[in-house]
Formats: sequence, structure tokens, C-alpha cells
Amino acid sequence: MIRKLSLLFAGALMGATAMTVIVGQQAGVANAAGSDTYRQLAIFGDVFERVRSQYVSAPDDQKMVENAINGMLTSLDPHSSYMNAKEAADMRTETRGQFGGLGIEVTMQDELVKVVSPFEGTPADKAGVLAGDLIAEINGDQVRGLTLSQAVEKMKGDIGSSVTLTIVREGATKPIRLSIKRDEIKVPSVRHEVKDDVGYIKLLKFNEQTTVGMEEAIADIEKKVPADKLKGFVLDLRRNPGGLLDEAVSVSDAFLENGEIVSTRGRNPEETRRYNARSGDDIHGKPLVVIVNGGSASASEIVAGALQDQRRATVVGSRSFGKGSVQTIIPLGGNGALRLTTALYYTPSGRSIQGRGIDPDIAVEQPLPDDIKKQMGLDAGDEVTRGESSLRGHITGKEENSEGSGSLDYVPPDAKDDIQLNYALDLLRGVKTDAAFPPKPDQRAAK
Repeated sequence: MIRKLSLLFAGALMGATAMTVIVGQQAGVANAAGSDTYRQLAIFGDVFERVRSQYVSAPDDQKMVENAINGMLTSLDPHSSYMNAKEAADMRTETRGQFGGLGIEVTMQDELVKVVSPFEGTPADKAGVLAGDLIAEINGDQVRGLTLSQAVEKMKGDIGSSVTLTIVREGATKPIRLSIKRDEIKVPSVRHEVKDDVGYIKLLKFNEQTTVGMEEAIADIEKKVPADKLKGFVLDLRRNPGGLLDEAVSVSDAFLENGEIVSTRGRNPEETRRYNARSGDDIHGKPLVVIVNGGSASASEIVAGALQDQRRATVVGSRSFGKGSVQTIIPLGGNGALRLTTALYYTPSGRSIQGRGIDPDIAVEQPLPDDIKKQMGLDAGDEVTRGESSLRGHITGKEENSEGSGSLDYVPPDAKDDIQLNYALDLLRGVKTDAAFPPKPDQRAAK
């Protein structure tokens, strides 16, 4: 018997947020609270004062209030939350995709920060930081005992300021100390390469750099491969947790000549908004295959759904995450902000993404290797999935059913083992055929 396990990754969950930013402290006027509501608020005030005066140790008032607010919001759905000033600033930095720092991609290994790769041309790259380096100290402070986010925070700072790293490098007889001046870092949200006669574009997230980065990737691919040799493009959205709604719309628009991209529908019918494509196809009608899996969420699902419904691309892979709700960011006093779910996303044909996700035109599963299952303590027959429908307290989507949303989000590190990618490449090259490729324009959603 197959057991279905749900893996919930906090980082991906927080990242799965296509958002609309509202400037100003009041987004609208709430209905007047009734007398019962005010009585309940009075009880809350009494409890708060009792805790402040009688709890066994003096509590942190600010933390108690923040936790109370978050308790209220998380009871609504998993994506509504309160952000204090620091968290709101971090969110703005993430959506901009640029900050003052060193320019390295890092992970944690043996309680030290391991450099996955320095970004080309950044201060870290120029200073000689190499992939595989282990950062043991930051400004003389031991990294051991810090979380990865705490260590990363120490390496960020004002542009022009300096930070000293103590690095342990394989083959070096003693630690290496580097003083590096911070500069503006633009975090890559797009990676691309030419795979012989196919252009491959990987979108990592949807921030303010994504559309520009994708347009640059297309231009570079077209420069390297003559038009008569270029078989088409693969747009890889796997493990992309989402990001900005505007970027999802502009990325979709880059491949569409016209038609609806997405609609958002709120509490009241008059709040419905529709986003439409403008003329102009950046890849000039070349065939397009989009790859999705259980890690494709929110903005990724908007793009996949739009290109699928408008019959501009064939979607390959496994069912997406199913995060189809809109979070509006409402600035509050003290530079904090409220992240509030205000609407749901619908594809051009009117399908709700929430709790259902995007089903691929061609289902291609990427199994989890046995050695990874063993590391995770799973049996050979266990099926590992992730999706919005498995989140406690999620909003039930109109098209959500017992199957739920999501699928495995594993992507092999070696391209030769990547079944989904190789299937997409074979489609474009004519090695494989399927009725869903190329898509039939006469079956597209209404313009």
C-alpha cells in the first residue's frame, strides 16, 4: 500500500506569494464591528494585562502583540501574516532582487557556511572566493552556532562597507582571510544555456529582475543559434515558488500576441481584475515547452496556466503546487506590513488554481532516487508529494478535489538524469511525438 507523504518546506511556503503592493496605510474601510466584537476585544485587553502583570517572568510586550496578530492572521489561511519592520524590509529586498552584499550563493555544511558559487563579477568573485569554500568566521565571529539566515545577515550590509571572512579551503594549509568591500548585488532569477539546437531558460523566482533577465537570455540564445537551426525553447518553472504578480504577467506576455493572461477575483464581483497580453512574441512563434512540478507555485502557475490555456506552449511534468491566492501587502505603522489574502487566481479559461494546481498536458514523472528516500527514512513504495491542498487551514479552491494539488518537486542535479527535461528536448527535436505538441491554436481560451 502506498503512503502519501507531504513535505512542507518553510522557505518555499513563504516564497510562494504572488503579491500586489498597495501604497498607503488603509486599503479600504472595514465594516463596523458589532458590540459582541468589542466585548471580545475587551477580553483580549484583560488577558494581555494579566499576562503582563502576573506571568512568572516579565514577557516581551511587542513580541506578545506580534504573536497575537499573527495568530489571528494564520487562523485565516497559511499565507496571511504580519511582518514587523525587519521582516517587511527583508521582503522588499527579496522582491527587488538586489541588496548590499558579497554576491555568493551559500548553504550550510558541518555547521559552517559553504559557498555553492560566487556570482560572476561580484565582490566575492573578484576577491577570489571559490565554490566549495567553507566560511568559518565573519568579522572574527565564529559561524558555528549560527543559522544560515543569521550568517547571511552578517554578510549583508551597506554598500561600500567591508566584511572580513575566514575561509577554510580544501588543499590550503591554513585558513584564508579576505577583506571584501560590499557592493550592490543583483540576485540572478534567470539562468539559461544553449542545449545544441534548443534554448533552455530556467526561472528561479519572480522578482523585479525576472522579465529583464529572461529577455536578455532569449537575446543571447538567439545570438548563439541561427534562427533556422533553433528548434524552440524550454521554459523551466520547476521549484520556482513564485513572487511578483506583475512579473508573472510580463513573462507570460513575452510569449503571447493577445488574449487574457490571468484574472484575480476578490470578495466582491467589482473587485475582479483581468490582465491581458499585448502584441509581440519575443521568440517569434518558435515552439515552446514549459516544465512544472510540485515546486512550481503561484506566479509560476500563472505563467504555465496562461501559456497552456492560450495554446502557446505545451506543459510537461507533474501537477503544480496549487497556490492560487493573492496576497496584498498593506503598509502599517512603524514600517511593518500586513500580508493579507484578498483574491484568488483564475487562468484564462476560468480554471481556479487554488488547491488544484496546473495539470500538465503531458504527464512525465521524475522519481525520487532510492538513496535519497533512504536518507529521508522512506520505504521504497512511499510517494512524496507537496501541495497547497495539504496545508492546514488552506482556502478550498473551487476546483479542488480528493486528488488535491502538488506532486514531487525533485530535480536531478545532473541533466542526463533529468527525465522531464530530456522529454521536453525530445519533443522539440521530434524524437518524441504527442498529440499535445504542438498545441492547437484553435482550442485556445477566448480572447
